[in-house]
Amino acid sequence: MAPEESLPPPGDGKGTERPLRQLRDPRTMRAIAHPTRLALLEALGHHERLTATEAAEIIGESPTNCAFHLRTLAKYGFVEEAGDAPGRRRPWRLRNIGFAFNGTAEDAETASAAEALTRLLWDTWLGRAGVVNARRAGFHGTWQQVTSAQQTVAYMTPDEADQFMADLGRLLGRYRDRLENPALRPPDGLPIELLLFSYPLDATNSED
Repeated sequence: MAPEESLPPPGDGKGTERPLRQLRDPRTMRAIAHPTRLALLEALGHHERLTATEAAEIIGESPTNCAFHLRTLAKYGFVEEAGDAPGRRRPWRLRNIGFAFNGTAEDAETASAAEALTRLLWDTWLGRAGVVNARRAGFHGTWQQVTSAQQTVAYMTPDEADQFMADLGRLLGRYRDRLENPALRPPDGLPIELLLFSYPLDATNSED
């Protein structure tokens, strides 16, 4: 089964200073399964380094709350200090470009932690998609055209589906270097979120 992935698609992990982090420890999964901490990781992905005060302005939380969650993220190895300024003026940066984890596990503790994190990620992504759908009519020009959705059905074996997702991951990771190096981002570019969900269609049928 393909892993759940957050932030950028995985690419091939080569030639990058901050690789995709593979989560296997249930304590780490539970630590990251928090909406404010996910928002902080995304903000740092866009801005490279932020203080707690700067992050608070971006995600709509208090500087005190952001400082607490940044320290927690640092405890579990997701962020690190990026300067010597004291207190809330201390800048932080990501240690990894993103994270991935297997949505299934044999032991109950890891499976429970993975399920909680998966649920939060799906709720977050689907919630944002709903907000965009409600606002899409107000977008201008080309941006309205590229803000789109597609649906298709393909008959595959599990192995074929795994290979298909891996191929898509490489394609979606084409612009990953721009996430790591802001200097490579085009002046007229915006961060585009690409969501990809795959599931057996029979799972949508109502159970008797």
